Amino acid sequence: MQREPDPVTPLWRAAQGFRLLSCLYALGFHIAITDDLRRPVLGWVLFAGLIVWSAACATVYLTGSRRRGTWVIAELVVVVALMLSTELVASEQWIADNQSWPTTLWATNATISVALHFGPIGGMSAGLAVMATVALLKGHVSVNLGRNATIVIELAVGLAVGMAAQTARRAHAELERAVRLSAALEERERLSRRVHDGAIQVLALVARRGREIGGETAKLAELAGEQERALRRLVSAADTDTMAGPLTDVGALLRTRASDRVSVSVPAEPVLLDHPVARELFAAAENALDNVAAHAGADARAFVLLEDLGDEVTVSIRDDGVGIPEGRLAEAERQGRMGVAKSIVGRLDWLGGTAVLTTGPDSGTEWELTVARTRKGQ
Repeated sequence: MQREPDPVTPLWRAAQGFRLLSCLYALGFHIAITDDLRRPVLGWVLFAGLIVWSAACATVYLTGSRRRGTWVIAELVVVVALMLSTELVASEQWIADNQSWPTTLWATNATISVALHFGPIGGMSAGLAVMATVALLKGHVSVNLGRNATIVIELAVGLAVGMAAQTARRAHAELERAVRLSAALEERERLSRRVHDGAIQVLALVARRGREIGGETAKLAELAGEQERALRRLVSAADTDTMAGPLTDVGALLRTRASDRVSVSVPAEPVLLDHPVARELFAAAENALDNVAAHAGADARAFVLLEDLGDEVTVSIRDDGVGIPEGRLAEAERQGRMGVAKSIVGRLDWLGGTAVLTTGPDSGTEWELTVARTRKGQ
């Protein structure tokens, strides 16, 4: 199975460049101190092990074959062990006067590796482990940061490298998400064009011609119209799903309800509202349009108008149907049918807005739904 690309790979490569330089520094330091060691031969044997281990780590990290947590932790363990081996090759006085023989610079490789794999917290923890080993060797903790700021450097390296790795991974994840979203949108647009050019146009033609012919064909026309509207909503729904940020364009939502019997007029510029407010306002408008389809009459048309009034946004839904007889809504509420009371008026009350109904026998129905750009109480 193909491995996912590691976004931190460039940092791993740079770290191996640092590893090479630290090995060269460790070699120069070891040559300089050889005559001062209590067991110089053992010192060179251990140094050979340092070089072999460094080469193994560089190979693993450059190829990415075993760039895992277990190997990174193993590197830290080996670094600590080699630092502690200073007691085997040097005297106590030498240890008190010098750094460990592998050099703190070379030991920083473990801090960098842990930071790259585990992030800033892991990197700083590895830096503390390296400095704790130094303190264990010397028998005391150096608090004079003016003369020895190694601990600050170790912590800073662990933090900086860890943050860089964390940022790289997050950026890579966001980029992959954007690529997937772009591909999905392109595919949806392609399918939308094919559906619009085929099925939707055929259904619209059947609905229009069926109503013109009348008679038994009118029922088929009504069914075709319903399927056309449902298909339009299905095709357009994917577009609204992508507007999951803090603001949503109400006009884009309303346009999904446009059909041969629903005319939608919205401003040219997006009308943005907080996402929950926009969804609830759209849901109330949808309920009003569903009522038109169910109760306004077979030939009724609906007209939707979106107005951006600055501090307020208004959606008007008007139809040319039969209207609502006086007392019908009160009777429906008494019978427990709460569609208007809860789905429209209730939603607008929750939003801190208003829902005004104007209707009468044979005069059609008009809903005026108004919400403020900032909800009350916020």
